[in-house]
Amino acid sequence: MDLTAFLNPIKEENKKVVVSKRFVDAEGKPIKWEIRAITAEEDEALRKSCTRKVQVPGKKGQFTQEIDTNEYLGLLAVTCTVFPNLNDAELQNAYGVMGADALLKKMLNAGEYTSFLANIQEMNGFDTSMDELVDEAKN
Repeated sequence: MDLTAFLNPIKEENKKVVVSKRFVDAEGKPIKWEIRAITAEEDEALRKSCTRKVQVPGKKGQFTQEIDTNEYLGLLAVTCTVFPNLNDAELQNAYGVMGADALLKKMLNAGEYTSFLANIQEMNGFDTSMDELVDEAKN
């Protein structure tokens, strides 16, 4: 078996997407945001940070792990956003928030945020079901 392909993978390029038509440049054109894919290692760290131990109802001393999906998706979006810099203090001050996740949710309306999350998930390969992957592998 030749391992060359694993030693030199194709680099995944960042993607530019229009998140909102409300943020425009000097010519009135929507500004594109830049997003990137993250590694499985980065994703695991995000998931761990959003996981809490929750007591099993009626079972004293027994706990289960529960992930806060909204928190996870917010952190995923922040981690994948290259531009604009959501950690910029001036930008956070302009919106009266502290933290990149809070800024993102303040900047975008509900539909824009949902659409942005869909772009982030697609960029990271969460848009493909296991059935689609199996079909693709067969062809």
